[in-house]
Amino acid sequence: MAEDLEISKGSKEEQYQNLLPQIEGLLTGENNQIANLANVTAALKEQFNFFWVGFYLVDTENELVLAPFQGPIACTRIRKGRGVCGGAWQQEKTLIVPDVEKFPGHIACSSLSKSEIVLPLYKQGKIIGVLDVDSDQLNSFDEIDEKYLTQILKLLDN
Repeated sequence: MAEDLEISKGSKEEQYQNLLPQIEGLLTGENNQIANLANVTAALKEQFNFFWVGFYLVDTENELVLAPFQGPIACTRIRKGRGVCGGAWQQEKTLIVPDVEKFPGHIACSSLSKSEIVLPLYKQGKIIGVLDVDSDQLNSFDEIDEKYLTQILKLLDN
């Protein structure tokens, strides 16, 4: 298991390419979901200095509950279909929001959040939560983030 993260410079894609095997190393041999979610959030926060990064897990058939995260205090519960997280969960697809102020029904856990990407988290083909990443800058996320964050989430589906 890695003890230190090697923070890389370069393009966003190069940073993800360097981070991916390190996250795989962190997860190898550890089966505890909370520990793995915590390490993934810490690695993403450390590498990219995202404003907020964390998971929401399905708690009931209609509600997500806050799970490991890095960043300011967050909304504890999100209903299915509400906001970006609830929308990504309900639609079972990645949502990239360049400007959260323009997203209908956006839940403002922090007024400093400006853009967001939310990806579904699966375990054995069933959605069990979402990964939520927020930036304090507009237009921070794109298909490169989606590609590599999806690969990271696949490492959690063990």
